[in-house]
Amino acid sequence: MALLMSSHTAFRASWWLSHRHAQTLYGALCAPAPHPGWTRERWATPDGDFIDVDLLPGRPQAPLLTLFHGLEGSTGSRYLRALGGAAAAAGWHVLAPNFRSCSGHMNLKARIYHAGDSAEIHWILGRARERHPHARRFAAGVSLGANMLLKWLGENGAAASTTLDRAAAVATPFDLRAVAENLSRGFNRVYTRHFLSTLKPKAREKARQFPGLFDLDGALRARTMREFDDHFMAPVHGFSDADDYWARSSCGPWLARIAVPALLLNALDDPFVPQDALPSKAACSPSIVTDFQKQGGHVGFVAGGFPGDIRWMPQRVMAFLSAPERASLDLADRSK
Repeated sequence: MALLMSSHTAFRASWWLSHRHAQTLYGALCAPAPHPGWTRERWATPDGDFIDVDLLPGRPQAPLLTLFHGLEGSTGSRYLRALGGAAAAAGWHVLAPNFRSCSGHMNLKARIYHAGDSAEIHWILGRARERHPHARRFAAGVSLGANMLLKWLGENGAAASTTLDRAAAVATPFDLRAVAENLSRGFNRVYTRHFLSTLKPKAREKARQFPGLFDLDGALRARTMREFDDHFMAPVHGFSDADDYWARSSCGPWLARIAVPALLLNALDDPFVPQDALPSKAACSPSIVTDFQKQGGHVGFVAGGFPGDIRWMPQRVMAFLSAPERASLDLADRSK
C-alpha cells in the first residue's frame, strides 16, 4: 500500500501509552481536554425531527469549521472538545452537531443516526453555508462521523466545493464490515460492549415510542455489532440486514470521486480499523492526502508525559485545513 505523508511532524506516542489499546482508552476516558464554552441551539430537521447543535463564535469573516463526532459520541467527547478548542483558539467559528439521540435528548422520529447518513450531512452543511455564506468553510469528522463526511464528499464530487473548501477525516472506518468483524475479536469486544451499553437503551426507547418497529428482544440480546445492526440499525434505517447496511454505508468506494481537498488521518495500530481496510493510493482521488501514522490507536494520539496531551491530532487537522489554497502539500511516497 502506498502511503502519502505530509511534512508535518510525525506523531510520537507517550512512552507510557505506547500500546494501541492504551492510546485508545486513555485518549477517550482520561486525557485532559479543553471545555469549550458551547452555545446550544436546537435545529428542526426537514422531516419533523430535531438535532442539538453546539456553537463557538469566531472573529468576523473568520473560517467556519463544522465537526462530526463518532459512534455514540457527542460534543462532550474529548476529541471533539480538542478540535473545537483548537479552532476557537485560532479565532474560527465552530459548529458541532450532536447526531440524533446523542445530545442527551431522544429524538422524535422512528430512527436515530447511522454511518451512511450522508443526507443528514448534506442538510447540516447546507445550514452552515447559509449561516456563513462568505467565509471559508471546512469540516472534520471523526470515526463514524468521518465515514459519513467522506461518503457525502464522494457522492457530491466537484459540487461539494460550493459547500466546503477542505475536509479532514480522522480514524475513518473505511470498510464498515471489516471494522464490525474486527470489533468482535479478542480484547476489541470491550469496545463492542461499551457501544452496546448505550445503544441498547436507545433501542429500548425507540421500541417504546414505536412498538413493533423492529425486533427489540433480538437487539437486546446482541453481543456483537453484527447482531445489533441486524436487529436494530439496519431495519430502523431502511436496510435489509447488517451486510446491506455496511455495504451501502461504507465510504471506501466513494474515495475516488472526492474532489474537495481532504486529509485522511489514521493510525496503523488502530484497534478498530484493520490495516488491510485502509485505502490504497489507487483507491483515492488526487484530491486526497493520506497520513497513516504508526501509532495513535483509535482517536487517541496521546503524547508527552503524564497526564498526557491530545493536541497533536487537532494541530494536524488545523494545519491541513488552514494551509494556503495553492500551497504545495509537499507529498512523498512511503511504504507501509
